[in-house]
Amino acid sequence: MTSRTPQPARIRTRVTVPLRFGDGYRVDADVVTFHDLADGAEHLALGLGDPGASTTPLVRLHSECLTGDVFGSARCDCGPQLREAVERIAERGGYLLYLRQEGRGIGLYNKLDAYALQDRGLDTYAANAALGLPEDGRDYTAAAQMLQTLGAPRIDLLSNNPDKAGQLAALGITVAERVPTGVHASPSNLRYLRTKATGTPLTLGHGLELLSEGA
Repeated sequence: MTSRTPQPARIRTRVTVPLRFGDGYRVDADVVTFHDLADGAEHLALGLGDPGASTTPLVRLHSECLTGDVFGSARCDCGPQLREAVERIAERGGYLLYLRQEGRGIGLYNKLDAYALQDRGLDTYAANAALGLPEDGRDYTAAAQMLQTLGAPRIDLLSNNPDKAGQLAALGITVAERVPTGVHASPSNLRYLRTKATGTPLTLGHGLELLSEGA
């Protein structure tokens, strides 16, 4: 895979934001914004714990999910993954990159259109295809820029998704280890998680292990 290291971004501002989750967990985040990101989107980096404590900080690339992160939708595992990632990164030191890539890059309205097709029996990837949309339209060039700007060209990546590690490596970021997240299964999202675990020729699966219907 050919490396194509992007031009670095510039830090726009830093501000401390106290985070509080519904279960009572609290932590302070050093929130960083940027100039010159490749896609022009308003992505955020949240520094948690002591990111400089290790030469390989723990990093999560978390794609925005309004329905899961904000409203607690049980149709996906995004909200629980966000909660898990913040605590694990804070304990070790690193960054959570909150990327404005709703619906794996297709946008909020298209994501809800895909949900309607899923209610008729299509899986998440087939629903996107039926709408003429990519299975996964995310590009992590801006994430690589953010990591280079933050002085984190070598990381441990908190993710079940091999595509994230592959794209970062192609963009000049060294992924020393891919650290799996937990499996946040419920009756409402089990089919969605199984689809991710099975994968497609493009996505290659997320390495999830769903042991039973009640997992």
